Order: sequence, then C-alpha cells, then structure tokens
Amino acid sequence: MKIITGDRIGRGAPLVAGCAAIIWDEARQKILLTRRSDNGRWCLPGGRMESGESAAEACAREVLEETGLHVRVTRLVGVYTSPDFVVEYADGNRFQIVAMSFEAEVVGGALELTNETTEFGYFTPRQIASMDLVEHHVQRIADAVANRPEALVR
Repeated sequence: MKIITGDRIGRGAPLVAGCAAIIWDEARQKILLTRRSDNGRWCLPGGRMESGESAAEACAREVLEETGLHVRVTRLVGVYTSPDFVVEYADGNRFQIVAMSFEAEVVGGALELTNETTEFGYFTPRQIASMDLVEHHVQRIADAVANRPEALVR
C-alpha cells in the first residue's frame, strides 16, 4: 500500500469506508501501532469495512485480524477524507478513503503477529513522531492525543 497525492487525485477513484483504532495502554500514555507486512511502515490497526457490518464491527474485526486483540469501540475520534490523496495497493487498485478513527479498549485476546503485521508495540506520541508512519495516520494520532470531547471531521 502506498499513498499518492495530487490536486483532486481522488476524482473518479472508488470510495471505500475504513476505520482505525486508537488503543491506549493502561496508563493512557502510549498508543498501539503495528508495522505493516506489505510496506514496512507503522500504522494504527484498522482497514476497510465489509458489507453487512457496522463501523464499530469493522474496527473490532480489523483489530482482531491484525493484532489478536478483542476490542470494544468506545468513542469516535474523527472522520477523515481528502480528495487530494488515494491509497494504491500492490494490485494497482486505487481508492479514496473515508475513514473513521475510534478509541477502543481491549476486552480480551493477546497481542500476536499476523500475516498483515511484522511488529507491534505501544509508543508515546514523542516516539511516534520519529517513526516511519503511514502519512494519513499522523493527523488521526494527533487528534486522539488532543483528547477533544467532540469528534472531528477532517
């Protein structure tokens, strides 16, 4: 997966709904990130919604698939979309993403590597700032750290 940017590059690209989970450690000082197996970059656990599921169900499913953790979505942090970038996958498909970021709490399972992840860990915002992070997750993490009471639309 890679991000391609350009003025209104999303025009004509199919829209895809997705989600990402902000999972804090118990002290609410560090956020769980995973390293993607397809491009080696760090990101929040998450992915595309599938038909027949709610946004919260998609978030919980994606977290389980990528980390082995069972989570419960607790609140919406924000909704993110831009016509100026698309996500391109190895097969050449490009999508403009409408993504929701949720805070989620762990309710079971155990952290494990999957075919989608090569590494995982909890990191402070300061540590995250120096990591090779998927671009469109930077704002999502900043918004979660800001801990505003209202959901944001970006």
